[in-house]
Amino acid sequence: MLRINKIQFLIGALALLVGGLLYLVDRPPNYTYFINNLVNVSFHGDTPRIFGSLGNTLPAYLHVFSFILITGALVSDKKRDYIIVCLGWCFLDCAFEVGQAFHAWSLRITPEWFSGIPFLENTQNYFLLGTFDFFDLAAIALGTVTAYLLLMITNKEKGG
Repeated sequence: MLRINKIQFLIGALALLVGGLLYLVDRPPNYTYFINNLVNVSFHGDTPRIFGSLGNTLPAYLHVFSFILITGALVSDKKRDYIIVCLGWCFLDCAFEVGQAFHAWSLRITPEWFSGIPFLENTQNYFLLGTFDFFDLAAIALGTVTAYLLLMITNKEKGG
């Protein structure tokens, strides 16, 4: 029976909500998929930037951090599995970040069938309009390490 680690899941979900708040307040809505296509609400320009310059890199940190915790909470309580989850999300986030630097190549390898699937349909725009940033890569690495440490601290099965 699957045992969900509620602490890990809740921390991951909370981090994801903070990321959503950042996009609602600090980012222009026309560059944000879920604001344009799902919620159609934005406070950008109506309020001061809550996160300041940290808001430029914080999404990269929060994305990898939150999804590692949510995935780790759902799939396992073993150290080896946590490492696989962390490396998988780190690789995926880094690949998307680097893909922004080489958008022509990234666009060539993006499957056409992505265009009909929610969230994936935005992949081409992500590569075409996104901006590569070394600080985002550093934030992804930091998010991966802190998520792994938090997985280990909140692990119910300490022996794994």
